[in-house]
Amino acid sequence: MKSRPLLRLLPAFGSALLVAAMLPAGSAAAAATRYEAENATIVQGVVATNHTGYSGTGFVDSTNAVGSYVEFTVTAASAGTATIGVRYANGTAADRPADVTVNGTVVAAGASFPATANWDTWATRTLTAPVVAGANKIRLTGTTATGGPNLDYLDVDVTASPGADYQAENATIVGGVVEANHTGYTGTGFVNYDNAAGGYVEFTVNAAVAGNHALAVRYSNGTTTDRPLDVSVNGSVVAPAVSFPSTTTWDTWATRTVNAALTAGANTVRLTGSSAAGGPNLDKLGVAAPTDTESPTVPPNFRLVGAPTPNQVQVAWDPATDNVGVALYQVYNGGNIVAEIGGNVTTTAVRNLTPNTRYILTVAARDAADNVSQASNSLDITTPPSDDTQPPTVPANLHTTNVSATSVTLAWTAATDNSAVTGYNVYRDGTKFATVPDLQATADSLTANTTYAFTVEAFDANNNVSPRSPALSVRTPGSGGGGGDPVYDKDITKLDLPWGIGFLPDGSALVNERDRFEIVRVTADGQKTVVGKVTEAVTTGGEGGLLGLAVSPSYASDHYVYIYYTSSSDNRVARLTYENGAIGAREPIVTGIAKNQFHNGGRLKFGPDGFLYIATGDAKTSSRAQDLNSLNGKILRVTTTGAAAPGNPFGTRIYSYGHRNVQGLAWDSQGRLWESELGESTWDELNLIQPGKNYGWPTCEGKCSDSRYVSPVQQWDVAAASPSGLEIVNDWIYMAAIRGSRLWVMHITGATTDAPRAFFNGRWGRLRTVVKTPDGGLWLTSTNNDKNGGTPSVLDNVIVRLKFAGSPFSLTSGAFPAGGTIPVKYTCQQDGVAGNDISPPLAWGASAGAKSYAITLVDTANSNKHWVIWDVAPSAGSLPEGLGLGYDVPGNAPAKQKGMSTGNKALQFFGPCPGGSSHQYEFTLYAIDVATLPGVTSSSTVAAVETAILAHDLASTKLAGISAAHT
Repeated sequence: MKSRPLLRLLPAFGSALLVAAMLPAGSAAAAATRYEAENATIVQGVVATNHTGYSGTGFVDSTNAVGSYVEFTVTAASAGTATIGVRYANGTAADRPADVTVNGTVVAAGASFPATANWDTWATRTLTAPVVAGANKIRLTGTTATGGPNLDYLDVDVTASPGADYQAENATIVGGVVEANHTGYTGTGFVNYDNAAGGYVEFTVNAAVAGNHALAVRYSNGTTTDRPLDVSVNGSVVAPAVSFPSTTTWDTWATRTVNAALTAGANTVRLTGSSAAGGPNLDKLGVAAPTDTESPTVPPNFRLVGAPTPNQVQVAWDPATDNVGVALYQVYNGGNIVAEIGGNVTTTAVRNLTPNTRYILTVAARDAADNVSQASNSLDITTPPSDDTQPPTVPANLHTTNVSATSVTLAWTAATDNSAVTGYNVYRDGTKFATVPDLQATADSLTANTTYAFTVEAFDANNNVSPRSPALSVRTPGSGGGGGDPVYDKDITKLDLPWGIGFLPDGSALVNERDRFEIVRVTADGQKTVVGKVTEAVTTGGEGGLLGLAVSPSYASDHYVYIYYTSSSDNRVARLTYENGAIGAREPIVTGIAKNQFHNGGRLKFGPDGFLYIATGDAKTSSRAQDLNSLNGKILRVTTTGAAAPGNPFGTRIYSYGHRNVQGLAWDSQGRLWESELGESTWDELNLIQPGKNYGWPTCEGKCSDSRYVSPVQQWDVAAASPSGLEIVNDWIYMAAIRGSRLWVMHITGATTDAPRAFFNGRWGRLRTVVKTPDGGLWLTSTNNDKNGGTPSVLDNVIVRLKFAGSPFSLTSGAFPAGGTIPVKYTCQQDGVAGNDISPPLAWGASAGAKSYAITLVDTANSNKHWVIWDVAPSAGSLPEGLGLGYDVPGNAPAKQKGMSTGNKALQFFGPCPGGSSHQYEFTLYAIDVATLPGVTSSSTVAAVETAILAHDLASTKLAGISAAHT
């Protein structure tokens, strides 16, 4: 389209105010008017002439201070939308943002005015904003200590705003009358068509520009039958028999919209009844102007100017063209913007580059309506090395985010450098195993029940290398990681009321004594030592005291331990150091959690994302659970300093709400958070937590039909459960029950669990905490005599160790139940391409005598053999989601895999495709009598591998699922 748009949006200026959609009679775009900066009101700035290229008699050089401004008085012939072009220069390397206000209202906060190469180079930034008829004050105010850019002038072009809607009572009416005997209309009345075909209402509509416009017809139809209208523009029917269905009553109004082409200037829009019943009652016609949808042309001849330096290159291009005008140019490195320049400038320096680094640069043009051109030709540039010899700082806070029997995932805090950190080398026991550009790495193919030392170093583009970080000692758990039915192993020790437990890198644990306020170190063989007392903690004569405990993921370097306790004024979370066998002073990081005798919550756990999760109760005031200004009745997610964690749904510490008394927190193999919660008097709950969701208390207790709330996955009568601690091992859930005096065990299948089973009924009484141990088992605690402040002088509660009997020889998946639907994520439909798919998580119990395992995936409808994996280690017990590409399966040595098809598709999981509503696929698990399957190679087909498997299988079991996948 070749006309000025009524709405323009420029990302660099933020969101301009919305322009009204209706175009009035007589509206038209005025010519741009120039307002020289030297004639404006200047506060903290001077008129200067010491640079070239300005217009008028000079330009404004703003003072280097926050708050310096230039205010223009702009006259508009009518109210409307002003397109404002700001001509400026910025000879520095840094942005000089400014707030743009119109008549005291900020229309662009912190609008960007980036560098223009030098002070003699001028650029134009464009934005739109509403103006009133007559005088308007447009002010540009510097928002940083450097003030705003040099200002030359404003070009202001006002497009008149829509006036009143086109009221039907003011139109030409044939075969109808103006009435006011129903309610809800606008204006002074509405048109009631005669009950005959051919009656019409004709509007005269003035369009500022030619193009497709939206015609919005407001009507009512109190009958039960449709009353269609023919819509014509300038004598031509553009939409015959448009439906105007019933609105139930004549007092109920609705809007039907038709798109039609209008010419610039006056147009006649006629709405004609096309049935014997005539048309509906007609209130008004709204007309919305078109917007600019035409992109600029590609900027030609993108080129390098001069030689690159270590930190910048100069580039240039020829101008692009646009039907309205180019607002700015953006230079990209790949998909990232590295420079922005005004639309009248065709050269720029791309700054802040990294030495000795390759860049692929392009330039694109963008107009004020945010239409962007295609990219220019690319420039392949490598910056030269610099003379920098300074190494980066040492990476800090090396910690684990996940530990399994065969892998450890590490993360750390970024190093700093005088230029820039390029990447990190990561070491296991002194040998480099990874070089990464970000802040995490996974060591795989590890041995179960083994201690490893990890360090990390940073390097820059000139290959200056930092010293290595302090070593982080990590012990992998026992083979397979456990899971399945729990079996009593041995007593560990006796304490008063063991509540929170956190394991240290040496395998010992710190245990909180709720009512004695002591922190006790307990070793795996039951030796116990009091390492300190939290003297600030108090009892509530009920459930308060010294509750949750979590050891920092980076404890090896920071020695932090986090505790949840009741103080004289509230419940709070603090961190302290544990060093040289003693605890340090407490540093509160979250305070103001209301306390009461009961419902104090108290569980602390670090999630797989490295953030601290805090379980709180409603402190016996149920309304707090729904109050987003209260920390009570919530799950909180915070940083290690207690601040709201990035990504929290409300921008606060709150992660989920509507909880009565959260007691247990644990994550499954997919990283999903599960929670156990004490009910009031009817139902206890097991919930699958989603950020930002409402879990219903106090409106709902247990299952809930109200769609505003999330129902629990499982519920129990309070006498059977009253749950507290929660743990998950290989997607097996273990939930300690206080009043129920039992350990509930469930296996996760998709977004639910199998039927819960109760273990150790009454054996140790009221069960409080269950936690997995570094040596591959569980610790379980009892807290009898705990109802009214406990008996702190008597050490009569136990910590016992449980081991796993092992799962039955069966194949399961945490992603879907047996016979259930295989999620689209694990099929060809997830990306629309068959092959190279995401494999689901799979787990199984051991089979006696197995020296390895194999799994096949077969389409039972047509016997297509999709995928096979074999030589899976006998200690594995599970496969993670998303196996990598390769005949040798990455991170799962010595396993090998093949898929149907050829090339890379033959070297990765080949998921269900195609499918149907009852299309069954089968995963079959085989126990194999040899460690390495003979007779197969990387060129073997899936069928050939299956034949070899069948010659060596000891036992097999199947997991079937349904898929309707398609590409």
